Amino acid sequence: MPASTEVNLEKLKASIAKTVEIKDARLEPIAFGLNALKLLVVAKDVGTEAIEEKIRAIDGVADVVVESATLL
Repeated sequence: MPASTEVNLEKLKASIAKTVEIKDARLEPIAFGLNALKLLVVAKDVGTEAIEEKIRAIDGVADVVVESATLL
C-alpha cells in the first residue's frame, strides 16, 4: 500500500524492483483514488518477513500485506 494517493506508483514499483525481483505487477483500486500496488515476487526460501521488511523500508510504502506464499 502506498503512503498516499500522491505517491507515483510507477516510481514506487521501480524502487521496489531494485530491492526484490518482481515477476508481475498490477494496480488494484482500493477507495477514494487510492490504489494498491500488487506484486508477484519470487525469492529464495527466506520466508516472507525479510522481503516484507525490505519493501516496508522504501519511502512511499505505508504497509505490506502478503496474500499468499508458496514454494516452487
